[in-house]
Amino acid sequence: MTTLTSNSSNLSGKVALIQGGSRGIGAAIALRLAREGAVVALTYASSPDKAAEVGQAIEAAGGRALVIRADSADADAIRAAVRQTVEHFGRIDVLVNNAGVLAIAPIEEFSLDDFDRTLAINVRSVFVASQEAARHMGNGGRIITIGSTNAERMPFAGGSVYAMSKSAIVGLTRGMARDLGPRGITVNNVQPGPVDTDMNPENSEFADSLKGLMAVGRYGRAEEIAAFVAYLAGPEAGYVTGASLTIDGGFAA
Repeated sequence: MTTLTSNSSNLSGKVALIQGGSRGIGAAIALRLAREGAVVALTYASSPDKAAEVGQAIEAAGGRALVIRADSADADAIRAAVRQTVEHFGRIDVLVNNAGVLAIAPIEEFSLDDFDRTLAINVRSVFVASQEAARHMGNGGRIITIGSTNAERMPFAGGSVYAMSKSAIVGLTRGMARDLGPRGITVNNVQPGPVDTDMNPENSEFADSLKGLMAVGRYGRAEEIAAFVAYLAGPEAGYVTGASLTIDGGFAA
């Protein structure tokens, strides 16, 4: 587990909720925002030990953390997680929508159950969490969703539904930016390329087929995505909203 090594105060006094923060990119984001001074709540669905490890790492470094079990396919659980964050810490300033699923199959074989679950987690959970968080946010609020470069480029077969779900985030981000801009809340979409995590390791056979598609010829690191999110969550990004920002090593170039 990555430790906190800096005492930056860009997010001092802010409260952040990471939806899907127990491992991979989500865990890196939770740790980075805590490192920037935020108190952090994070949700998990099926990795309680990993979620607890993230929370303990934050607290061991002097931060404050709240770990919440909430399945992102369950709208009521998502709303409850936002409300629990507000009740526990008194406010919410930053929402990061990181929960996501990937189902790959030829379009002729793609099941309706997988289709519905993909939309429920990759799209509906973003809407539900953002809607509930916006009810509690004030001026300077930040809503950041982790999309995918596959919204721009899907270079292999079987990924049509996943690409569709991530493309939907592009439109939702633009629309919410218009809705919430007058209240001083920014809404942005971060689109990573392949990132080295336990779910998508850089040393897999599948990874080898993707590296040749990237200008830099390597997978990204979760910490690189987290740094991008930290910028968007911070005070210097107040003029960035409605944007889909690609961080993919040139995958879509």
